[in-house]
Amino acid sequence: MYFSSNALARKIEKLAQESWKPVGLSPSHAYLLMLVIEEPGIQPTALVEQLLLTPSTITRLIEKLEEKKLVVRTTEGKSTNVYATPKAKQMLPQLNKCLGHFYENYSTILGREESARLVQNMNKVTDKLEH
Repeated sequence: MYFSSNALARKIEKLAQESWKPVGLSPSHAYLLMLVIEEPGIQPTALVEQLLLTPSTITRLIEKLEEKKLVVRTTEGKSTNVYATPKAKQMLPQLNKCLGHFYENYSTILGREESARLVQNMNKVTDKLEH
């Protein structure tokens, strides 16, 4: 399982990187940015839960997007909120196009039904391994 899951991850990463190349962002940065655009003021803890990444990784991704002037963080009391900049919002159509390209790539290779089944099963396994 260890080697098979890593081999799959490498192949999917390659497809994802190819798909996101037009916007100049890594897949992780792009997905985080799309969530921030969709949910203005989203908190880093929600990003951790949705992207299944560690808090420190989310922080690094946000910092990189801040450097690119795509997001800003605000602090209200103990809460940190993340907002997309106008520059980021203008990118949304292209981000969606990249997402569509990625989906089409892996769906064409695996088949739509198999792709959906695989994602569902991977999510179930991930949930089981968390407990």
